[in-house]
Amino acid sequence: MAKATQEFDLKNYQFKETPRAVKILFKVLTYMFLVLCCLVVIIPLLVVLIGAFKTHDEYITTNVFTLPETPQFQNFVTAFVEGDVMLGLLNTGIILVVSCVGTIVTGTMTAFVLQRFGMMFTKVVKALFLFASLLPNISMQVTVFQIVSKLGLYDSLLAPCILYIGTDIISITIFIQFLNNISVSLDESAILDGASYPRVYWSIILPMLRPAIATVLVIKFVGIYNDFYTANLYMPSDRLAVVSTALYRFIGPYGAKWEIIFAGIIICIIPSLVVFLCLQKFIYSNLVTGSVKE
Repeated sequence: MAKATQEFDLKNYQFKETPRAVKILFKVLTYMFLVLCCLVVIIPLLVVLIGAFKTHDEYITTNVFTLPETPQFQNFVTAFVEGDVMLGLLNTGIILVVSCVGTIVTGTMTAFVLQRFGMMFTKVVKALFLFASLLPNISMQVTVFQIVSKLGLYDSLLAPCILYIGTDIISITIFIQFLNNISVSLDESAILDGASYPRVYWSIILPMLRPAIATVLVIKFVGIYNDFYTANLYMPSDRLAVVSTALYRFIGPYGAKWEIIFAGIIICIIPSLVVFLCLQKFIYSNLVTGSVKE
């Protein structure tokens, strides 16, 4: 009898409805947090935009949110000409093309081998990749710098290209996650029809990885475009300046011309903004497509 009563109580158990005041409080806190996150992103951009149109005296004497009396478009001309922004964009473009193409080729090939072939060698490589991703990059810079110097790549565009291609474990992980959703039966059918593994990779795997490739390209583009440390360390010459180091010349021992630096920052944001707007649908729809295997 006691058992029957207990089962009856369990079947008729209902959760108490959350009070309306708690729901409203939770919703208010949620929107407050979202507004705070938006302000964290928007305020720095607003400060840069306002400061780019000020004179040097205005920037020093006024508040960062004070609008300029007369917009100074000459700051953009100075940043573009004296800062060699065009040269920086050209060098950055070369590095981006070589690095992105190299990352796509090596990353997709590596992911194809690691995901499709369950050998002991691939398991060891996966473990090494995981171990390498846990190491901080700064701890290996002395060794990497010596290797780059011994190979004669110091102060050349090849140095960052090789580093960007050879150390991109995140891209390989993204490709592996997407390959988990591509059926192995497609490979087996192609092999039964006489296709080799290189043919399977080129004709089947690579076309089906287009969403992952778009995702990796945007992540790679933003990472390389904003990287100051690698370019400043391995390419100190002015002729090899990139967008992240071209404006560094406006910072001197007697202060910095922030109004010109801000103008240069706005110029340098435009290419990355255009790329993001063109590929944003791939980012939003495909960034986590390969995260769940059905």
